[in-house]
Amino acid sequence: MSKRKAKESSGISAESLSQVQKILRERFCHQHATGKLFGTEHQHKHLLEMLRRTIVQGESNSALIIGPRGSGKTVLLNQVLNELKVKKEVKENLLEVHLNGLLQTNDKVALKEITRQLQLENVVGDKVFGSFAENLAFLLEALRKGDRTSSCPILFVLDEFDLFVHHKNQTLLYNLFDISQSAQTPVTVIGLTCRQDILELLEKRVKSRFSHRQIYLMNSYDFKQYMKIFKEQLSLHAKFPDEAFAQKWNNNVQHLAEDKTVQDTLKNLFDYTKDLRSLNLLLMLAVSHVTAQHPLPTARDLQEASRHHRTDSKANMVHGLSVLEICLIIAMKHLNDVYEGEPFNFQMVYNEFQKFIQRKAHCMHNFEKPVVMKAFEHLLQLELVKPLERPSARTQPEYLLMKLLLDNNQIMDALQVYPSCPTEVKQWAASSLSWL
Repeated sequence: MSKRKAKESSGISAESLSQVQKILRERFCHQHATGKLFGTEHQHKHLLEMLRRTIVQGESNSALIIGPRGSGKTVLLNQVLNELKVKKEVKENLLEVHLNGLLQTNDKVALKEITRQLQLENVVGDKVFGSFAENLAFLLEALRKGDRTSSCPILFVLDEFDLFVHHKNQTLLYNLFDISQSAQTPVTVIGLTCRQDILELLEKRVKSRFSHRQIYLMNSYDFKQYMKIFKEQLSLHAKFPDEAFAQKWNNNVQHLAEDKTVQDTLKNLFDYTKDLRSLNLLLMLAVSHVTAQHPLPTARDLQEASRHHRTDSKANMVHGLSVLEICLIIAMKHLNDVYEGEPFNFQMVYNEFQKFIQRKAHCMHNFEKPVVMKAFEHLLQLELVKPLERPSARTQPEYLLMKLLLDNNQIMDALQVYPSCPTEVKQWAASSLSWL
């Protein structure tokens, strides 16, 4: 009864919290941006005009949207398409084909996917075509309703565009760009890529048919705008059903933005990466703590989310190792320090470990060499250690050159929180010189 009274006094219903979680989850996970992306007004206008000319006037074109991962390439394209689809005639007339270089790994698979998305499987049937170009031309011809002005425009979106460049002879790209320049069905090709040198990868014949329109997204906003994005991503819109709760939530977001600890947390993330997906992940981790008993996110929630977000996965793996495996990693650390990062082998690590055992025989149990070798192989399986060359029948395993994939800071940080780590082992790790 007391819980119900507390809930009623707070004025927050479980339904409102559920709606908040749903809205923010869609916003953070499904690239539903709250408004125009910062610093992309010119790019938005350029892309909008180009696609409008394709849909309304039947003008074919091609363009590349170039920018680092997380800069908003997909969000920008989706915003422009959503803006155009508000009109019913646009939504009904525009055909979209979305390809991804990670999924359509060759031209044959890509053509099959184009056929599926255009719903032309029955038209193609069992027909046999002499070339890729003939097959693609037949697909587009099947869509034509008359002359160029009355034909249904098609938008090809090629995500991970740089992977399509590696297809044999770049046949798909050549034919799509060729069609976008010819007086056939109105076609616009939009490529999304994070490679700045993408044009240098295109063959001369492909490059000659590309319009050379390039739209760059470079995450050019400063920290002040970054804080504005933080507030917009976390705020609820005016149409939220529970207006009182929305006002309370938005006031809390404003207080968070003015909090010094929150600003420091966001500044650390901003200095590390401007990628908005990282910000969305941080906010999603913070909002996941919201419950009926804890209805509003706090500065502590953001700090805790930042700690999880920046967690070093390799350092976490060290926490689950045995003391023997920890000792082997420390031995490798000392070898790296003494030999200035030169590769080592198992025998060198074993000798280093033996020197430590001899000095600390009263507190450390000695292990047989096969047992130590087994522990070393486990570190190899965890990819904390990497061989510099592929093992061969001629090379004995203990003399195969290796490289440690942990730096000194990761090792020392992991040892600080390692449960029940012997004091002598910590002292050995902290010593600046090896036990020579």
